[in-house]
Amino acid sequence: MPDPHLRPLRSGDASRVLEAFAEPDMSRQGHVENLADARCYIERLCDPDGVHRAFAMVGEDDELLGLVAVAIDGENRNGWFFYWTHPEGRGRGWTGRAAATIAHHALTVLGLERLELGYRANNPASGGVARAAGFVQEGLERGKFLVDGERLDVVTCARLLTDPAPTTPLLRLNDR
Repeated sequence: MPDPHLRPLRSGDASRVLEAFAEPDMSRQGHVENLADARCYIERLCDPDGVHRAFAMVGEDDELLGLVAVAIDGENRNGWFFYWTHPEGRGRGWTGRAAATIAHHALTVLGLERLELGYRANNPASGGVARAAGFVQEGLERGKFLVDGERLDVVTCARLLTDPAPTTPLLRLNDR
């Protein structure tokens, strides 16, 4: 399969968003239990007056394979960075490349100077995505989340405009 590319998230992605949220580890990404919820999730991320810039990672068939997004704090030129991968897009290194692409876009085109993210310490794949996108670990929030009765640590990371760019190959981005 050829490399995926990135484009803005859109309403036609709702069925694939619903499929992705069927995975148990997606519960912290939002509340999506049916197609109406998936549409609301997309509307919130795509609101032109909102703070989010959300990009779908898609294959050549234009089917959603993952999402990378930034919630922008324009006053401070910061962004909260987040990502998830549809089960069909996992295990190929694509999400790391997508995250590197959107981080670069946020720090150059969108004019942000700092990107932040957090991932559960028990999710090494998410940590790999963060590192591939050039994020540097800044701390550990011990016992932050309670999941199935277990306290989980969260690793906090950031990437600054002045940080060296990662060597991760970028994906093609259609930002319109």
